[in-house]
Amino acid sequence: MNRNRPAGEQPVVLIVDDDDVQRLLMRETLLACNLLVEEAADGREALAQFERTSPDLVLMDVKMPRMDGFTACAGMRRLAGGQDAAIVLVTGLDDFESIQRAFDAGATDFITKPVNWPLLSHRVRYLLRAGQAFRNLRRSERRLSIAQHIAGLGNWDWDIDKDSVYCSEQMYRIFGLEPDGTPASYKKFLDRVHPEERESILDLVHKALQARQPYRIDYRIVLPDGTCRNIHEQTDVVFGAAGNPVSMHGTVQDITARINSEEKIRFLAYYDALTGLPNRQLFLEHVNQALFTAQRDGSKVALLYLDLDRFKRINDTLGHSAGDKLLQEIAICLADSIRSSDIVAKACLPCKAGVSLSRLGGDEFTILLTGLAEEDHAARVAQRILELLSQPINIAGQEVYVSGSLGITLYPSDGEDVDILMRNADVAMYHAKESGRNSFQFFSDHMNHRAMEKLGIETDLKRALERNELLLYYQPQIDLTTGRLAGVEALVRWQHPASGMMKPDMFIPIAEETGLIVDIGQWVLHEACRQAMQWRQAGFAPPRIGVNISSLQFKKQSLASLVRQVLQTTGLEARFLELELTESAIMQNVDDVTDTLNELKEIGVNLAVDDFGTGYSSMSYLKRFPLDTLKIDRSFVMDITTDPNDAAIIMAIIALAKSLGLRTIAEGVETKEQLQFLQEQECDEMQGFFISRPVSAQTVERFFVANEKFW
Repeated sequence: MNRNRPAGEQPVVLIVDDDDVQRLLMRETLLACNLLVEEAADGREALAQFERTSPDLVLMDVKMPRMDGFTACAGMRRLAGGQDAAIVLVTGLDDFESIQRAFDAGATDFITKPVNWPLLSHRVRYLLRAGQAFRNLRRSERRLSIAQHIAGLGNWDWDIDKDSVYCSEQMYRIFGLEPDGTPASYKKFLDRVHPEERESILDLVHKALQARQPYRIDYRIVLPDGTCRNIHEQTDVVFGAAGNPVSMHGTVQDITARINSEEKIRFLAYYDALTGLPNRQLFLEHVNQALFTAQRDGSKVALLYLDLDRFKRINDTLGHSAGDKLLQEIAICLADSIRSSDIVAKACLPCKAGVSLSRLGGDEFTILLTGLAEEDHAARVAQRILELLSQPINIAGQEVYVSGSLGITLYPSDGEDVDILMRNADVAMYHAKESGRNSFQFFSDHMNHRAMEKLGIETDLKRALERNELLLYYQPQIDLTTGRLAGVEALVRWQHPASGMMKPDMFIPIAEETGLIVDIGQWVLHEACRQAMQWRQAGFAPPRIGVNISSLQFKKQSLASLVRQVLQTTGLEARFLELELTESAIMQNVDDVTDTLNELKEIGVNLAVDDFGTGYSSMSYLKRFPLDTLKIDRSFVMDITTDPNDAAIIMAIIALAKSLGLRTIAEGVETKEQLQFLQEQECDEMQGFFISRPVSAQTVERFFVANEKFW
């Protein structure tokens, strides 16, 4: 029921009396006061009229048939909006008991009969004004309560002498208390304050009363269920004429959500979301602080830069969720080991030991050792970390083995600021990778020289394509049954203007890191197909030409579209082209890879798995792929005549290929004994220095001309 009538609208008065004459007299009196008048003859009819008309004032007789005025008054108070109407009971009874009963029923006032008609209009106008003021007050209180609820804000007034506290509804709600209708004590709210902060609150209140100064403070309260809330409180003190404090009043605001948001923002700003370790930003702050302390104390600091070896292969094979789980497990192991490691304790000075572990991103971690006793003690910590990483970790039901490469840089010998130390640690880490991985290296000037050299290669490589400095060499592939040429593999070389001919291992890893391999791979594919077509037009007919496709090229390009376009441009038939893909390239996003391989097979090209046996191929996936060839990695061929394990692996690969209907090519064949072993195992083809090193296009043509057996 809406009692907030627009300004100027006539108030509504409901007259309830079973006496028609009384109703008529009241009606005429009130109409003269410019009021709207509704009538009812008994209590039941009055309740119905009350719901329909929502009157501002009710004048109701006490004695009526069917339902008396007391009962009707109590019923009106229970109706919607019934608390706001002024209800006046009109009675001829003037005894105290009847008057008390009228107020118990919820009456606002009472009028005794006979009614003093000249005074009635004044009484009604007063009651209407008072009712409107009461409704305005209630409306303001409701608005204040809603506003305080939205803001999580409560207010309170504490009468110090009486130790009674008036509190808003929101104040009770914030402190998890139920109002019981009586004034609360200050202690009741103080008991909710967190025990660790209660004494400081009492001390602050005491100082405020003594110094006559307001205060504001943030503190915690504990709810009955044990949860904590963060509170912001502002207060002021009221003093009496004698200068003594008489009351204190203030506001409290629930700032838990804000504090939690601030903590979350700080966590996101300074901590790694996956592992919970400090991130790069916080680590750099730790390093700067450690360097300041070391400079003051004359102590040493070691920065260890850890990068997991071949983590991308695990991530691509088992999936990103498994990769994330692996990083989490490694972070836990590293943190537990470093915190409890005797090695760390012995490496650092007494009472100055310090260690900080962080994740910089990806599979990169950093360890900061402060208060270092001897520089070479950092090596003990590095070795302990490598031993820890060598333990198997169970991920997705599989035992996974990882290793790491660590770079170590020292303050002050290797640098005196965080940027230099981080750069040098990164250089040392890459040197550890180049030295065979699963190892650590201290920084040296030689490493820095190598890093600068790599940077120069990267810069020059970006211009190599534009300057036509790349060229292709070709290595023959021989059929082990006939001894004749079966194909050639195209291998990229770089004719550097200053350094001369550069082999792939000098620049391909850098091209992979920088993404230049995509453009280089596209050039290689086009040039190989162009050269093959030129040979065929000259009357030479190599059965096929093999081209390596990098994992990045396979992932970033629409390979089928590229191959189709190159074949169309050069005119080479698809059956003369074989694309060589690494295991790591085809074992990531297997469903997408299968679709791409099927597209390539529809074009008509041959598909080979390069360096087979060094990756993590799943047999269940391998049989789904439309492959033609498995190329056995040279690392297995190298010792097949002396190492039974390598011989057994090659025999297994050949048997697997035959069972899947695939051709096998052994790489890196350098001796006659290796060749004979492969023939005995019925390997299909071979390539290697025993026949020929990779040679230029002009040189390889003699193999086409001879077209005879090589043994």
